[in-house]
Amino acid sequence: MNNFVRLSLPVLVLALAGCTGMGRSTVSQSQPVITAPQPTYTAPALPSPSQTTQTALQTTNVSSGFVDPDVVPLMTAKDSAEANSAQFYALQFGRPGAPRNWTGESGTTGSVSVGPYVRVNNLDCREFTHTVKLGGTDYVRKGTACREVAGNWSVAPGAA
Repeated sequence: MNNFVRLSLPVLVLALAGCTGMGRSTVSQSQPVITAPQPTYTAPALPSPSQTTQTALQTTNVSSGFVDPDVVPLMTAKDSAEANSAQFYALQFGRPGAPRNWTGESGTTGSVSVGPYVRVNNLDCREFTHTVKLGGTDYVRKGTACREVAGNWSVAPGAA
């Protein structure tokens, strides 16, 4: 048995030494290595929340029923921009009864107050009151606005 151990020990060492080299690959310099290109996936670009908000903000327009139609031709571009912004942010984020004030050019001011959210035909809607003060006169518009699926607010027909 002693001779068996003496003869099998070198064979065992050589066998184990051969196992440690497994898993490693050697490439000779004369053979090129070809790797297949990995497929890549690029997800479609989604609009950022700020882009969505900006798009919805642009569609909330004073000339589409959010303010008294008698005052619209008297308002400057800055007046309209400030009124649009206040209207959108009051509808989107305003607390019920807390007015959102705005200031335009040449003393034109305004405020927008909203009521609580209500569901109408599966849309979020809110009552609003938009007051524009121009040249000592208050122009008041009350109505209901609903947020469409795309995020735009529009005055509900017959509500303004």
